[in-house]
Amino acid sequence: MLTFKKPDVEQFFRTFAIQDFAVSPDEGQVVFSTNLSGKFDLWAMDLPNTFPYPLTFNGQSCDSIQYDKRGRFLVAGFDHDGDENSQLYALQPHGGELLPLCVKEGHRHMNPILSEDGKRLYYTSTKEDPTYLSALCCDLKTGQEVSVLQGSGDASIFLIDVSPKEEYLVYVKHFANTYAPAFLCFGDKHVSLDPEAEGEYTVSDSVFTGKHELHFLTNAGGDFSYLARYDIESETKTKLLELEGVDFTSVIYDKERGQLYLTASKGVSDYLYTYDLESGALGGVPLPVDAISSVKVSDSGNLYVLGRSAVSPTNIFKKERLSEEWTRCTNYGVPGISEEQLVRPEVLTYPSFDGLKIESLFFRASEESSNGHTILWPHGGPQASERLAFRSLFQFLVSRGFDIFAPNFRGSTGYGLSFCKLVEGDWGDGPRLDNIAGLDWIVENGYANRDKLLLMGGSFGGYMALLLHGRHADYFKAVVDIFGPSDLFSFIESVPEHWKPIMNKWVGDPVADKEKLIAYSPITYLDGMTKPMLVIQGANDPRVVQAESDKIVRALQEKGANVEYIVLEDEGHGFLKKENEMRVYRAVLEFLEKAIKEQPAAVKG
Repeated sequence: MLTFKKPDVEQFFRTFAIQDFAVSPDEGQVVFSTNLSGKFDLWAMDLPNTFPYPLTFNGQSCDSIQYDKRGRFLVAGFDHDGDENSQLYALQPHGGELLPLCVKEGHRHMNPILSEDGKRLYYTSTKEDPTYLSALCCDLKTGQEVSVLQGSGDASIFLIDVSPKEEYLVYVKHFANTYAPAFLCFGDKHVSLDPEAEGEYTVSDSVFTGKHELHFLTNAGGDFSYLARYDIESETKTKLLELEGVDFTSVIYDKERGQLYLTASKGVSDYLYTYDLESGALGGVPLPVDAISSVKVSDSGNLYVLGRSAVSPTNIFKKERLSEEWTRCTNYGVPGISEEQLVRPEVLTYPSFDGLKIESLFFRASEESSNGHTILWPHGGPQASERLAFRSLFQFLVSRGFDIFAPNFRGSTGYGLSFCKLVEGDWGDGPRLDNIAGLDWIVENGYANRDKLLLMGGSFGGYMALLLHGRHADYFKAVVDIFGPSDLFSFIESVPEHWKPIMNKWVGDPVADKEKLIAYSPITYLDGMTKPMLVIQGANDPRVVQAESDKIVRALQEKGANVEYIVLEDEGHGFLKKENEMRVYRAVLEFLEKAIKEQPAAVKG
């Protein structure tokens, strides 16, 4: 009988991803950004065939793809080696030359919106005002640009929708991640979509559904986002649909059938609904995935979804209008490993230090492979959440015997506005103690051994890994920090310019909150960082610059601490190149396996 080796890191990390996709108006082609070659590029399939072929060869991440309404060309936004400065290009559906449309080195071009006739391109950019942004309209024939919206001195602006005849614009003012009201602009007039609203709230999406009508998603006056209609002529808002404990996250208009598709989030899972504009009837659409990335509806009424589940990576699915069945347009999985061999996590809920209920995911290794150790994974964001969404890293580490505990601590999305706001101005106490309470709970309830705990996180999770290491090192045997801020003062100063207006509310004011920011900065607790540590950083990271990792690594090295450091010269805030990703996670595995062999058991003091 043949015996095959246990899957290596390469098998798990040769699992491909899809960033975004678009469907041609005639549904003859699907274009998607995928790392099928090891780097991200645009690929296409000519439906009903599902064999992909490459369109671009620039090897860069793509954050947006859309067809001209007549299918003559596509518009796509690419950055460079993770710098997140998207530049907008046009290309033909069969690929080839990338024709520059809106490009300027060192600046970012976001959320492109093509006019109905394909002659003009609207987008939000940093190039006129890096801090408060502006919305521009580019004539694609002449290249001439005009500014249509300017950010103000109190909030950045983001253009989110343009009416079919281009007489109306919808934009949000981004005061904070939990305070982003929307406005309708026509001529010199600007009116709120929530005219009676008080306090802070967010508008997450909008779509024009008539000549003088739009539908949008807002949580004004509530804790979860709901569907509302705005009548432009009367300047009135009508609340239409609210579901208890459910956040509506995007709205898509099916004009031919007079209905909306609504994506929604509740805790760790996503849902899809239909809403009939005439009758107000709500319907549910069964999904082939747990987490939705994007939904497209064609003129024919066929539905396309990009999503993933806990045991399946991102794939594109299609549902015919009159069918209940979904078919796969792509078939990405883990090479050589079936979904049945992967681990679907348990969903746990535990009380935190102050009684707040925290939902979490727990991935359990099989009895035969278990090494008895549990990794605490505080997620990034922090106003994000851990979902029932495939991670190669999790499945790989579980296959190697590690359990993984991933709590959605206070500040996480999917649990309402008030829960999400709890992290604002409190990066270092509430979320930290939620994580510690979670560790105590899983130990007390038999999910983990107190002396076999490890710690790893990225972005805010990297920050939390550093802070927990500095303040609670006795819980852990080893720590991995992936591009986490180490000093909140320098972090506040070094973020992208258009982030800076929200930093006082989100993190803290360097002057007014000086003592708090000192207490919340991991670098304050160098003496407590006594366990082996691996630090990973992308040199092009625009969110958490390399200096944040350089600073803490240098300080620890000067103290003689056991710290390893990996810098990736061609990556930003994440790993977009397969070779880099595999290199990093091979190193992570080696580091963790060495730590559990060499380190004495961690004992809580």
